[in-house]
Amino acid sequence: MAIIVDKQKKKRDIALSCKELFVKHGIKELTISQIAKSAGVGKGTIYEYFKNKEEIVFEIVNILMQKHSEKLFAEIEDIECTKDKIKKFSEFFYNKDDYELREIYKEFVSITLINPDAEMIKFQTQSNERYYEWFKKIIQDGIGRGELIPESIELSRGVFVMSKGMFIISTTTKTIEDLKYKMDTFIDTLFKLLEVKK
Repeated sequence: MAIIVDKQKKKRDIALSCKELFVKHGIKELTISQIAKSAGVGKGTIYEYFKNKEEIVFEIVNILMQKHSEKLFAEIEDIECTKDKIKKFSEFFYNKDDYELREIYKEFVSITLINPDAEMIKFQTQSNERYYEWFKKIIQDGIGRGELIPESIELSRGVFVMSKGMFIISTTTKTIEDLKYKMDTFIDTLFKLLEVKK
């Protein structure tokens, strides 16, 4: 009797089995042979599921971002204060729990910058917009609860990209020593301006 292989599950399993290799070494340093060895399959099997290393990184990012979104959504739902929700949203860029995803995400961003692929750009765009709409809703809810002034909504895009911008600067220039402190200080200062005065 023929064995039926769940190809989507096999693809995910292969990608996740070499996640730590990408985190530790980065995409440039890895060979398909190393990836195949880590996944416990032959090189031919890797090419059966992926065209190249970049596609493996893309698959890992897809999987990890989904898990991250579910976890973050649950954590934010339990927070009452809008400012604290925004801080929780920004934690991705510095907390220890998201280290692996951050490292894989950096690889993914470098791939999309250097060698743009239509599917990856589409994923990046959709993911960014989904997170932004979620972020914007946090601000809207804060306005609705009377925590924030109505004009706060006009700053939502800028506040949303601030965390990513600070993260990129801290990663590429090493000029931000304590990213958590800088982000928290920025958010605290901004909310002094945006919070409804009691």
